[in-house]
Amino acid sequence: MLTTFPRLLLKHATERGSAPAMREKEYGIWQTHSWADLAALVEHVACGLHQAGLRRGEHMVIVGANRPRLYATMLAAQSLGAIPVPLYQDAVAAECVFPINNADVRFALVEDQEQVDKMLEIRDRCPQLSNIFFDDPRGLRNYMEDGLAGLDELIGAGAAFSKEHPDFFKAEVDKAQAADVAAMFFTSGTTGNPKGVVHTHGTLIDRGQAGAEFDKLSPNEEVLAYLPPAWIGQNIFSYAQWLVCGYVVNCPESAATVTIDLKEIGPTYYFAPPRVFEGLLTSVMIRMEDAGALKRKMFHAFMDVARRVGPARMDGKSIGFGNALMYWLGNLLVYGPLRNNLGMSRVRVAYTAGEAIGPDLFSFYRSIGINLKQLYGSTETAVFVCLQPDNEARADTVGVPCRGVEIKVADNGEILVKSPGLLREYYKNPAATAEVLTADGWYHTSDAGFIDAHGHLKIIDRVKDVGRIKGGDNDGAMFAPKYVENKLKFFPQIKEVVAYGDQREKVCVMINIDFDAVGNWAERRNLPYAGYTDLAQKPEVYQLIKECVEKVNADLSIDELLAGSQVSRFLVLHKELDADDGELTRTNKVRRGFIAEKYQPLVDALYGGKTEQFIETVVKFEDGRSGSVSATLKISDAKTFAPVKAAA
Repeated sequence: MLTTFPRLLLKHATERGSAPAMREKEYGIWQTHSWADLAALVEHVACGLHQAGLRRGEHMVIVGANRPRLYATMLAAQSLGAIPVPLYQDAVAAECVFPINNADVRFALVEDQEQVDKMLEIRDRCPQLSNIFFDDPRGLRNYMEDGLAGLDELIGAGAAFSKEHPDFFKAEVDKAQAADVAAMFFTSGTTGNPKGVVHTHGTLIDRGQAGAEFDKLSPNEEVLAYLPPAWIGQNIFSYAQWLVCGYVVNCPESAATVTIDLKEIGPTYYFAPPRVFEGLLTSVMIRMEDAGALKRKMFHAFMDVARRVGPARMDGKSIGFGNALMYWLGNLLVYGPLRNNLGMSRVRVAYTAGEAIGPDLFSFYRSIGINLKQLYGSTETAVFVCLQPDNEARADTVGVPCRGVEIKVADNGEILVKSPGLLREYYKNPAATAEVLTADGWYHTSDAGFIDAHGHLKIIDRVKDVGRIKGGDNDGAMFAPKYVENKLKFFPQIKEVVAYGDQREKVCVMINIDFDAVGNWAERRNLPYAGYTDLAQKPEVYQLIKECVEKVNADLSIDELLAGSQVSRFLVLHKELDADDGELTRTNKVRRGFIAEKYQPLVDALYGGKTEQFIETVVKFEDGRSGSVSATLKISDAKTFAPVKAAA
């Protein structure tokens, strides 16, 4: 499908102009925008931007949550041949400086006062940033800065220009080609400055189409757009595939109302990283523990049935008449109401990606009739590399290559990908581009893995992170930190984990508890606590976490490759790891190296045999102020198990 995003918009507007394109919840009421309405809005914004001086080939920053007018502005910029660059709305002002200067950005559209303040704060470091437009005018009445204007003002000027030049917009749209740059996405920058990943209309549309073909998506799908638009995963699901398929994208009122909005919309096509599925399940289990004895007994009885036969039923296998009858009854009394409560009663296809999902968590959703699957991809591959077919969804793989994708495994175990969805380049960074793209078109993913006997891809860890234990009983054993971290995060009580062990004689980990889950657990046991730091250091909590660690060790002991990665010592951190403190990326990936430097005394204490260690940490609060959190952290040993030898 060789075309561009603005052409797809005009095609939908022409063929089905009155059909809904987007919905936005405002003041508790869903407002619908038809394809014809959206096309008119895009034309007016494009004409306004042209008058303001935006030119073909320029970059324009977009900062905000999922909003129809922000999406319209992306389309308007693309209509003029300009390149939208979405940035994370929760990034602090300083994090926006490099992308804006790297891309020579003169124009920015931001959502509200908070984002305007960020742009004004960094303007002295980004002197070329001449025009800042805002969508929501609340709180901005008395702002008089040069180049600051409301989107309504821009739309008004564009509407007048369009009336005088009725052929201008269509002529601009017709100039674009599929090979033209459509958007740029900045990577999370786990090491050094982020890199601008350049994608064309052709790469993004091809991958959107490949995913749509794989799952037979139609214009009848309903999607909830609630993750950051700067993340390419959200952008593919609610922008590229939206324009390819013509389905309806729904924008929640705010982050706080997402759960309610999910239930009201009842999406048919849903995407979330594992942490969202974990959070939903944790909230269900917390409420279930507070339910009456009869309800709890019924829930657990039917969940036993679901765990036993649900996944096989989802895979289209026969489960027998008796099991089918029990499942039908469970669906009537438990699974159906549960899906409805989760907002997933209409989900036809649900995907998770970004991190490994726990097998128990994965099986739970499939067992209650939700078609949850995994996919594999990245910003550089325009997401869709591997997807799981409906009847072949497994927790330990990420699916089979989708249309147009070739995969091979290098000698060092790295996955190499060839696909029509590969990035054109890293912007202004030919050295980094040459590192990941070979002359014959293979992309280095930096992920270690293999293709299993069923043709599914299995990911172990990042190639650079796979290490070796040095010394002790496990000398030379493979150490895969992400694998260990993910296995521990499968427990609802554990939110984040940072594992160390490469070139050391044993594996040690630092853990963040899930405050909601552990807090509820503590309250049910009448265990008082004064906040996160206090709760994290309770002996009872350490015992709870120790049991989780030792269960993981028992699992690892039967894995021939990774038995040496068992955790010998652990501690529970006194604060939650936070992107604002530099400990996580904006996509919530752990910055292991940074954390090792920041918490060097804790790492030394873990490996030095200490039983406790004092630590004081500088933290940033939401209002921009800095403070500190200090505590004396306990350090605990965990039982490890002798490797289980495979039967001959």
